[in-house]
Amino acid sequence: MTTGTPRPTPPALDDIAKQIIELLQTDGRMPYAAIAKQVGLSEAAVRHRVQRLVEAGVMQIVAVTDPLQMGFARQAMIGITVTGRVRDVAAALEQIPALDYIVITTGRFDILAEVVAASDDELLDVVSERIAAVEGVATTETFVYLRLQKQTYAWGVK
Repeated sequence: MTTGTPRPTPPALDDIAKQIIELLQTDGRMPYAAIAKQVGLSEAAVRHRVQRLVEAGVMQIVAVTDPLQMGFARQAMIGITVTGRVRDVAAALEQIPALDYIVITTGRFDILAEVVAASDDELLDVVSERIAAVEGVATTETFVYLRLQKQTYAWGVK
């Protein structure tokens, strides 16, 4: 989910919505009928609730892959320091299609951005041409991923 504007207040989630989310975090392909049995609703009600959760931006249902195993040569995190307004720079970075993850942070870097590239040349272009050209980018530091050790999205709900 990409948003250049502040996120609206998330909808209040009842216990059934939370159960549905947790089930889908465990198995994103779980049939609505199986979910319905576990949460005590009809299949149609579950389908409707899932649709509302997706439309509200509470969750996404996607296939998550390891880019290195999918044939991409490089995946890297770029630490970016900024002069000026961090939100403006982050919004400009959103326009770079190769960046799939952008967060404003505290600490050594103002922004962290993830890139998946088909080659070293593509990674070099993204960092030295595309990111460096954004007004307000002062410095970058690139952390190339050598191996994906752990990736999970099953942190549950509160």
